[in-house]
Amino acid sequence: MALERYLSEFTPLLKVDPTAVQTLVDALIDAYKTEKGVYIIGNGGSGANASHLAEDLGKGTLTDFDNQKRLKVMSLTDNTPWILALGNDLGYDKIFVEQLKHYAKPGDLLISISGSGNSPNVIKTVEWATEHKLRTFAFTGYDGGKLKKMSQVSIHVDSWNMGMLESVHLVIFHYLLDTLREAFKKLALPA
Repeated sequence: MALERYLSEFTPLLKVDPTAVQTLVDALIDAYKTEKGVYIIGNGGSGANASHLAEDLGKGTLTDFDNQKRLKVMSLTDNTPWILALGNDLGYDKIFVEQLKHYAKPGDLLISISGSGNSPNVIKTVEWATEHKLRTFAFTGYDGGKLKKMSQVSIHVDSWNMGMLESVHLVIFHYLLDTLREAFKKLALPA
């Protein structure tokens, strides 16, 4: 496939719902101000994106490392021994929800990333989060699957090409980073 053709197929996918993206921006700013937790989940490439987003939101939003308040953000994809223990002892569908039970409080945010929108461990976690009054946000592709329908806010990429839709998710994540860095700087909230 020639690069020109690939890019001509990729570029239209960048047209995601700007209202949904802004709703997530506003929720993250509110979480920052009110010290709510932000938890991020996903599998495979989406799991790598979850780790990347958590790192960007945790470190990349800071402009004053000594004096600035920090967003309380965590990717639940990163503690390999805990994930393996949960998967082995309870089942892979519980690797995120069982971690979330340790940390989450009503009003916290859960950001779920799933290309298919049908990953059982993601679905189970969003169900628990909804029951426990967390705010749920989803990044999906394909037809959105169950996740698109059950999340309070869904940022959907209308593509069946996993690589392309994961790349669009990353574009939005980097937009969040740049936007939040500026917003947090203007707020100038002390640590």
